[in-house]
Amino acid sequence: MADDKQDKKSTPKGKKPAAKKADGEKAAKKTAAKKSSPKKAAGKKEISKKEGAKKPAAKKEAPKPKAKPAPLVVRASSRYVRIAPRKARLVADQVRGLQIDRARALLQFSPRGAARDIGKLIDSAAANAENNHDLVADEMRVAEITVDEGPTLRRFRPRALGRATPINKRTSHIAVALSPEGDL
Repeated sequence: MADDKQDKKSTPKGKKPAAKKADGEKAAKKTAAKKSSPKKAAGKKEISKKEGAKKPAAKKEAPKPKAKPAPLVVRASSRYVRIAPRKARLVADQVRGLQIDRARALLQFSPRGAARDIGKLIDSAAANAENNHDLVADEMRVAEITVDEGPTLRRFRPRALGRATPINKRTSHIAVALSPEGDL
């Protein structure tokens, strides 16, 4: 009975004796894990030493089959074109993937200002195909057309009360790639 009273006195009111047991079990598990971990680490080191000692034999590589020749692509580009890239991309998206004669017809009757510049660029790429690669221009299609942003010309416009507002005159870099009709 006296021991029971001492146990009750030694444990705070909030804690129960079962909690002590759980804490003791956790501590035992931690010490067991610490004891086993150096063995596991040593085992890993031994394995890595063994792997390092073994060097795989050099394998003779089989000759690779020859790849298909890359499809012929004729390129032309125009840089520093004085049109905003956002406006030029609207026209470029309409022309991408079309045959040259259809693209020329679309650009000829397009009300957009960028259509004239892109039309000239496609004509230039078609001339490159005929003169440099001995291809028939009418049998080509627009494989790629990209419109990237060039440098911006910054200007200012005078406004009321002595103020000025900025005007950004944007430029574009346009690139076209044509490929023969069969290479899709």
